[in-house]
Formats: sequence, structure tokens, C-alpha cells
Amino acid sequence: MRLSLDFGYCQKFIDDQSVKGLVSKAVQASQSLQDKTGKGNDFLGWLDLPERMQEQVTRIQSLADRIRANSEVLVVIGIGGSYLGAKSGLAFLQHHFSNELPAEKRGGPAIYFAGTNMSPQYLKDLMALIGDRDFSLNVISKSGTTTEPAIAFRFLKEKLEDKYGSTGLKDRIFLTTDPERGALTAMSEQTGYEKLVIDPHVGGRFSVLSPVGLLPFAVAGINIAELLEGARAAMNDVALPYEENPMLQYAVMRNHLYAAGFKIEMMVNYEPRLQYIAEWWKQLYGESEGKEHKGIFPASASYTTDLHSLGQYVQDGERHLFQTVLHLEESGADMVIGSNESDLDKLNYLAGKPLDYVNKKAEEGTLEAHYSGGVPNMIIKIKRADTLSLGYLFYFFEYACGVSAYMLDVNPFDQPGVEAYKSNMFRLLGKPNV
Repeated sequence: MRLSLDFGYCQKFIDDQSVKGLVSKAVQASQSLQDKTGKGNDFLGWLDLPERMQEQVTRIQSLADRIRANSEVLVVIGIGGSYLGAKSGLAFLQHHFSNELPAEKRGGPAIYFAGTNMSPQYLKDLMALIGDRDFSLNVISKSGTTTEPAIAFRFLKEKLEDKYGSTGLKDRIFLTTDPERGALTAMSEQTGYEKLVIDPHVGGRFSVLSPVGLLPFAVAGINIAELLEGARAAMNDVALPYEENPMLQYAVMRNHLYAAGFKIEMMVNYEPRLQYIAEWWKQLYGESEGKEHKGIFPASASYTTDLHSLGQYVQDGERHLFQTVLHLEESGADMVIGSNESDLDKLNYLAGKPLDYVNKKAEEGTLEAHYSGGVPNMIIKIKRADTLSLGYLFYFFEYACGVSAYMLDVNPFDQPGVEAYKSNMFRLLGKPNV
């Protein structure tokens, strides 16, 4: 098992009798997922993606190799689930400053993201950053008409055409979209642009283990077969009894705390490589559970950085939040603090201690302080930042999300509230037939 849960810093908030009732509810919710009898069961194609995607590894890797061979830059165009999974996985596995490294040290194209917002300054700066470098586009959208990525694609496609001419686009545009419908499918049929398929039964926020995430990962040089192997291990662990099943345990504990009045879950990390895991998680849980005036509000913080901004509130503010700490047991690198004769910075008491040791003591001290201050803390312990662990982590959160939403009796796989802002925006912009 690639991760484990620690509820030691939740103990005084746990009512064993209430938990017992929720366990049976979680088991029932899990069975509904497996039997495909629950709400939104048309969108359960993600359940067996770790197995089904094995058949596509060779083709995805082949396309990735083409991009790696002819491009210094790959721009992934998408929003929400069409980019957050890839962004989080790259941040988890790569050098913190991967895109800034010289190409020979990076080992593949620099990967940037567009279509995540509608800021003209962002897009203009990105296009300037690409400059005259050779680049390719991976456009991710089921409909092909989602506003933010469609706008970014229009501008970046023009830049491609200016550089390579219309005949050169076929080697540099890769579409990830619906198998049969939508603007990108029509474009692929008309132009011959390479197309990767998103299963219509997989929603965007559950799509990271599909070509949506796998192509960018492969372009970065990540072993996608190994990633799927890690996810498959989590898929197999779904069958474990509650006492050994981290997915059911996580769903039960967060629902127990929610029922006890803790309405906000703050996903906390002590390693910057985990920051975008929390960003991906926020969409997954916020869009899946926030319905019918129900659901835990997902938030995040990066410690120790945010202890200097949010720490006061967490320690002494309103008691309506709990924390889930992503704990990376092996940081991947270390530095030993040296001694200084003058000791002006008063750090000689740390001389000879590894920096990772200091960071983990900060984590331990913060857990003790927040727990004693009335904040429950769950800990998700991840052994190391490797490909197998990432695959497991993705599936762990996805499955626990489905279980948790069913426990709230909401459909985890629709997002009716998202359409409200779109309708208003289209009306204000004068879009026809709105």
C-alpha cells in the first residue's frame, strides 16, 4: 500500500458510536459504486481506467515521443479537470523549477498551461515566453467550445500557423476530446490532427488517469505504465475491509467531522511539490460534493509558509475547520545545517541537523498546537514522491470522493451550479441563442 492514514490528532473529536454508523454507510456507498446503482452512474467510466488505459499506453507514448522529438515547448490547453491533474502530477514528480532548467537537464519539453483563465496578460506573456522556440499544442476539451480553452487555442493556433504554415499544423496539434461529438472531433476529421479519446462516461475532474493526464505525463518523460500500476493497486484495495481500506476510512472520518460541525477541510502540505495535488483535490471534492446546500468546503494551505499568514486564524479562530495533512515521509533530498562561529542568526543549536528533520519537527509541533487548540487533524502518509505513489494517490482521492458524496446523498458526477455563471456570462457577452 502506497499510503496510510493517521487519526491520532483527531482522537478527541471521534465518537465511536457515530463512526460505527458511518462505516456501514460507507460500505454501502462503495457497493453502489461497484454495482453502478447510485446517482450519476452513467459517469463511472473512471472506475476501471487503470486497467483499460494499459491498452493505450503504447500509442500515447508514441505521440509523446513525436512531441519530444520536434518541440522545445508543449502547451496544454484546458481548464478544470482538463489541466489540474496533469499540473499536479508534474509538480509532484518533477524538479521544482523544471521549466527553467536548460533543455538538456530537463530531459524533455518545457510544459506550460493555457486556457485556465481569460487574462490577456497571461496569454500574451505565455506567447512571448514561447518566442521562436519549436512548440506543440495539446488541446483538451470534450465539447471543444468551452470558452477559456477555445479562446487560448484560437490565439496559439494562429501563432503555430504563423511559424509553420497551415501544412505544418498536423505535426503539432494533438486533440484530446469526445470520441464522436464536438468541435475538436470535427476538426480532427477535417484536418487529420491526431486525436486521443476521452471516455464519455468519465467526467473531467475524474479524468487524470485517461489521456487527459497521460499524454502530458509521457511528454515529461514520466513512466505512465508505472503510474497506472500504482492506480491499479489502489483500485484493488477498494475490496479491502474497512479496517484496512484507506479510501473508506478517509470518507468516514471527513463525514464524521462534518456532522460534528466542521464544515471546512483544509488540505495542508509541508512540501511545495504537494501544492497542486491540493488544487486538483479542491476541484474534485468541491465540484462533486457541493450540492443541495450540502458539502464540506475544500480549502488548502502550504506550511510552513501559510503559518505566517493563516496560522493565527487556524489556531485561535472559529472552530469550523479541520485539516488533512499530506505527509511525505521521504522528502527526496536533504541538506545539513552547518555551524557558524558568530551565530548571529542564532541557528547553531540546529547545527548538524538535516533540514528535512527541522521541517518535520515544524509539522509535528504545528499538529500538536492545532490539535490542542481544537482543530482535528487527519494525516495522509505518503512514502515518497514517485510514480507509483502518484497513481495510487489519484485513485485514492477519486474513489473516496465517490463514496463520500454518496454518503451525503448527492450526485458526485454532475455540476449544475457551474452552469449559472456561464449563462450569465454568455448573456452579457451577447452570445447567440442563450
